[in-house]
Order: sequence, then structure tokens, then C-alpha cells
Amino acid sequence: MSAGTAERQALQASAREFVRREVAPHLDDWEVAGLVPRELHATAGAAGLLGVSFPERVGGQGGDLADSVALMEAMFDAGASSGLMAALFTGGIALPHIVASGSPDLVDRYVRPTLAGDTIGSLAVTEPEGGSDVAGIRTTVRRDGDAFVVDGAKMFITSAVRADFLTTAVRTGGPGHAGISLLVVDTSLPGVSVGRPLTKTGWHCSDTAEVAFHDVRVPAANLVGAENTGFYQIAEQFVVERIALAVHGYGIARRSLDLTASYCRGRETFGRPLVSRQVVQHTLVEMRRQVEVARAYTHDVVRRHLAGEAVIAEACLAKQTAVEAAAFVCDRAVQLHGGAGYLHETEVERHFRDARLLPIGGGATEVLTDLAARLLGYAS
Repeated sequence: MSAGTAERQALQASAREFVRREVAPHLDDWEVAGLVPRELHATAGAAGLLGVSFPERVGGQGGDLADSVALMEAMFDAGASSGLMAALFTGGIALPHIVASGSPDLVDRYVRPTLAGDTIGSLAVTEPEGGSDVAGIRTTVRRDGDAFVVDGAKMFITSAVRADFLTTAVRTGGPGHAGISLLVVDTSLPGVSVGRPLTKTGWHCSDTAEVAFHDVRVPAANLVGAENTGFYQIAEQFVVERIALAVHGYGIARRSLDLTASYCRGRETFGRPLVSRQVVQHTLVEMRRQVEVARAYTHDVVRRHLAGEAVIAEACLAKQTAVEAAAFVCDRAVQLHGGAGYLHETEVERHFRDARLLPIGGGATEVLTDLAARLLGYAS
């Protein structure tokens, strides 16, 4: 697929229809239930949506990051929430490391069925006391014959409640980033304990939990790539993850802007349409400006990434620009909706809640700013 092609336009049309038919009528119920049904993964897999940016050789559709961005934009335009996208596309962070560095056996056992919607995978990196400090991973393993024995805990793991497997960062070597490996751990193994779903401000339909490992025996064949290369494998995927979160940011912001503009045209105050007020017009313009800037910058970073440029710092900046746009636009959307904007039944209220996670997830803004300062030569 490539920009402007009929294939990409068809992909976006399919994605919008999927949201209208399979998501929108049920999203409020899933928010209350605290999770997305497994059946939705199967439906999305059958529609070819889960593997858009994965190679055909592993069961994907053979597209690239730009196709994935186009897909996400279309789904947000149709009313998908940030939490819904996180839950449905959790394979987007659980699988890339296996595709890039895993054995053919791991691809067959984990990647193909997940892209088909038959299984659900999660990425387990963050730890209870570690936050964004990937190099400080404390979950340990010891070799015992043809197995690794895992002990430790992970926190804030997206889709952990429903996950069949976890692509898990573990410490196989010494301290620091050089001693980390990735290991695929089936959640059905003895010693794996998934905690109760965590109650969050937003992303209500995206199940999140703590996971504990106690003497979990994992086949050594489940090691992803070479031992002690896990940190580098994780770092290689950070650009794509941060771009995805940038799209979450301007995606829910653009949807909130559209909903708010429509509301302001139809809402009358003191005998006049709300949109006739200059302060409202100026607010809508500022909302539009921030959405367009975030979208244009993110698209440029995607283009440069696909061209082979190193854009780690730029991906950090794109994420920050987009999530700050989301924070502003979703807040103004609630304000312009007035009392209705504060009700759970109003879509902009959901986007307002969901937006708060985006500056935290995938690397907190403060951490990414420090990283960008070093990469751009601004740190001593």
C-alpha cells in the first residue's frame, strides 16, 4: 500500500464501517464491563485489520507504518476510543519483537494466531517500582536445563486480563540495559498470576492488570532473539509505539473537534446558535490548529522513518505535540458542550478521560523530553 492509493482508501472505508457496525453500538457496554470481548479480535482478524502493517510472511497484510496510521485515523474518525484501540491492537506492541528477532516456531505459535484474532498477546515491560526505567528491570530468570525459571512482577500491563501470552522483559545478565532479554510467557503456565483489573481514570474498556511470576518454567525456545539483546529490541520498536500514541492523541482530538463543531451549530443560547459567538469560533479555530499541527508533524516523522532516517527524538516530539493537543482539545470540547459534556453518555467526556493517559503511557513526557535533549545534543 502507498499514500493516496485505492487500496489505502478502501482500507479506511473498511475500518470506518467496522467501527460503525462492530464497535459503536457496544462501546458504552464495554466501558462498563471493563474489557473488549475476545470475539471482536476474531472479527477484526477476519477483516484483515489486525495485521495491516505486518509482513505477509508472518500472516499480516504487508503494509507499512503509514498504512497503520491511516487505519487508526479512520477508526478514530468513526468514533473508536483510545482505550478501545489499545485493547484491540495490543498485538501491535506484543508482536513486533517476535517478528523481527524471533524464531520461525515463535512466529507460528504466537504471531500468526494473534494476527488472525484467535489469541491475544501483551507486552510486559513496566514493573511496580520501575516506571519508564527499562534498564532497571528486576524480573529475573535462571537457566534450568531446557527452561528459564522466571520470578518477578509487572505492572500496568495492557490486555493482561485477557492475554494468552506475554512478551516479557526479563533480566538474564548483569545490571543495566545489557543484561535484559525478551521471553514469551504463556499466561496458562503454573506460577503466572494475573491480578484483578485495575480501575483507571480512562481507558475503561482496556483491561489493565499487574502480573506476578513465581518459579514459572518457560521453555528456553521461547527466548526472542539472542540472550541479553532485549533492551535493544525494545528500543527499536519505541518509534512505532510513540507514533501510534501520537495518532491516538490527535485522533481523539479531531473526533472531539468534529463533535463539538456540530454541537455548537445545533445548540442555541439566548436565541442564537452557540457557534455564532466569536469566542466559540476562536476556540474552535484554536482546536483545529492544534489538531492539524500534530497530524502534519506526525505524518512527516512517519515519512522520514519509512525513508530510513533515525527519528527517535522526533517521535518523542510528535507524541508530545499530539498528546498536548488532545489534552487541550478534549478539555475545550467538554467546556463547549456545557453540562452535557460532563455526562458519561456524551462521547467527548470519554475522550477527555482517555486523553489523560497519553502523556504517561509509552514513556512519560518528562522522560521522553530528557531522551530528546540527549539525542538532539542539548544535554551536557
